[in-house]
Amino acid sequence: MMSEVFVLLSRKVLTDKIKESLTSVLPVGLIVIVLSLTFAPIPADSMLTFLAGIVLVIVGMGLFTLGADSAMTPMGERIGSHLTKSKSLPLIVVSSFLLGVIVTISEPDLQVLAGQVPTIPTTAMILSVGLGVGLFLVIALLRILFAVPLRYLLIASYLLCFALALFVPSDFWAVAFDAGGVTTGPMTVPLIMALGTGVSSIRSDKDAQNDSFGLVALSSVGPILTVLILGLVYGASDASYVPDAIPSIDTTNELSALFVSAFPAYAAEVGKALGSVVVFFLIFNALFLKLKKDLLIPILIGFVETFLGLVLFLTGANVGFMPVGSYLGSVVADLPFRWILIPIGALLGYFVVSAEPAVHVLNHQVQGVTGGSIPSWALSVTLSIGVAAAISFSMVRVLTGLSIFWILIPGYAIALVLTFLAPPVFTSIAFDAGGVASGPMTATFLLSFAMGACTSVGGNVVTDAFGLVALVAMVPLIAIQILGLVHKAKTKERETALPGKTFFAEDTIIDFM
Repeated sequence: MMSEVFVLLSRKVLTDKIKESLTSVLPVGLIVIVLSLTFAPIPADSMLTFLAGIVLVIVGMGLFTLGADSAMTPMGERIGSHLTKSKSLPLIVVSSFLLGVIVTISEPDLQVLAGQVPTIPTTAMILSVGLGVGLFLVIALLRILFAVPLRYLLIASYLLCFALALFVPSDFWAVAFDAGGVTTGPMTVPLIMALGTGVSSIRSDKDAQNDSFGLVALSSVGPILTVLILGLVYGASDASYVPDAIPSIDTTNELSALFVSAFPAYAAEVGKALGSVVVFFLIFNALFLKLKKDLLIPILIGFVETFLGLVLFLTGANVGFMPVGSYLGSVVADLPFRWILIPIGALLGYFVVSAEPAVHVLNHQVQGVTGGSIPSWALSVTLSIGVAAAISFSMVRVLTGLSIFWILIPGYAIALVLTFLAPPVFTSIAFDAGGVASGPMTATFLLSFAMGACTSVGGNVVTDAFGLVALVAMVPLIAIQILGLVHKAKTKERETALPGKTFFAEDTIIDFM
């Protein structure tokens, strides 16, 4: 009887998750279809491949978010809570470092980026980025334990990044800041955010919940530094870009074969990533947690759901979305009015961020930690606006060849100044949101769109198209902290209108009307 109830509940939850992903992905598909039927025609077989990819992305995202809720999140919370309760600093440092490295080196987004970076060997790139995440994850967890304000660590970290960049060839600037974005992908984010929740749960002070955010933000800085250091070692080099081949199919059998043939590669990729996490968890559980079967089995089932979801998602995104994104970018850039790249990019960015799996994980945690005081719709809309602005800046760079530092330096300066003005919880959420927004949809569809456009206008792909992920990771830092200033002002208005009443988080619902 209990097993039947469990199955029914699982089916209902999965249905809800798929409906949620449908509303996220469908707008992107509609935009591409409208463009293909107007001034950016796409071959019919490529459009059919794109539509099949949409189906896989929707189902995959639904399964992934279900698995993240039942496996990655509880695992991270339990490990984080145990590490803190142990009061063993060496155990906290070693375990968090190993977990950060293990998860990162097999992050699917990192594999894609590393294979496209000139001069640096793929293995060296992946290992150095993994070490960067591991080191800064340790720093992030220690920050929570010792209640160090996030803003000071962020300011010091980014000042170090920009100072080091002065000595590195410009070819590595965009790639280095992109590395900080792609490492916080669908495998890493649920685990890191759950670790923060687990560690902060031990503290009893009023800022403990707010400090549960910020781990993704700091973990994103490590890869920037390590790739810049690699730039010092390897030096500059010319890079060539080969656009993704547009699939040519004549029958539905060929269409299915196109996706089926890609499944093994992505299954192996995800299996390697998830397998290392599962092994780490089982060892940690055997040594420290010692969970009973009724608690352990749902987590293991969740791992299976996460595996299936990520395989479907990555297959749909890479096989169906990436080639069409590159082709669409090149076609639009070839138009006489190529400036239209900017509004089209903004429109795509606004909706694509809603299709990022890790964004859903962040939204759910924000609702849980803040008790709904930060409405889901307000966070989603603000994040979408931020990403839309980021893609607009990226298209300007593609068209003009503007150095990425002309945007990054003032952008981060504004974001860091806002850390002293916005409520601390919004600062932490903002810097986490920058990492989660730059996920697989951004690294595949939007980056391919920029690369295709850059090739058509005759630009340098490495310096002009790369950097898109970095901008997607930066602009939301400003947008969400501005949302925090609005929240702060609304709260102050209520306190003025009702003197003597104490307002708590659950009392302050944002209202823009």
